[in-house]
Amino acid sequence: MVSTSSLLIKLLVIQSLLVLCIARDFDFFYFVQQWPGSYCDTKQSCCYPKTGKPAADFGIHGLWPNYKDGSYPSNCDPNSPYDQSKISDLISRMQQSWPTLACPSGTGSSFWSHEWEKHGTCSESILNQHGYFKSTLDLKNKIDLLQILQDAGIHPDGRFYSLNSIKNALKGGIGHTPGIECNVDASGKTQLYQIYICVDTSGSNIIECPVLPNGKCTSNVEFPSF
Repeated sequence: MVSTSSLLIKLLVIQSLLVLCIARDFDFFYFVQQWPGSYCDTKQSCCYPKTGKPAADFGIHGLWPNYKDGSYPSNCDPNSPYDQSKISDLISRMQQSWPTLACPSGTGSSFWSHEWEKHGTCSESILNQHGYFKSTLDLKNKIDLLQILQDAGIHPDGRFYSLNSIKNALKGGIGHTPGIECNVDASGKTQLYQIYICVDTSGSNIIECPVLPNGKCTSNVEFPSF
């Protein structure tokens, strides 16, 4: 009887710790969009999704819960796997705005599954699976990064632009300072890769970033075509 009671108590403690882990507050989201030309123009290259070549536009990478100290939670609920049937009404929007570029060529489901299970489950107390993906798509509709840059004379034409001009254009268009991440093309040149925009914990309102990522950018960066 004692051993049974002891085991029950241990199980209850473990369950409580798991619930606390899942429910632990986060401070904000990073809404991250990537430029497909920079994803593809690397030594690793890319594969277009089975639906065909994506539009020459920034695509969604993810909506990532973060803490103000720069750390982030991940894989918060193994009991909440990705279930595409819950977002069937969003698939066409996701194929357009959230395309996979990983190899081998895919439908997007592996990419979306990874984003939900690593990041989405950590905001589950606020956004269920459908809410998580819909909120991310709605943010994409609010923010046309490519148009903002082109309005400032910054085009995906393979030319180099100053990092400050890119930051200033985006800040003017978004109303808040973005995080900018660069990667390296196949010939070793630094190029504009990802834009980080901070969003409050509701997943709907753009805010000033409490902390910005280390973007690994040089003072002038290439904006490759796609």
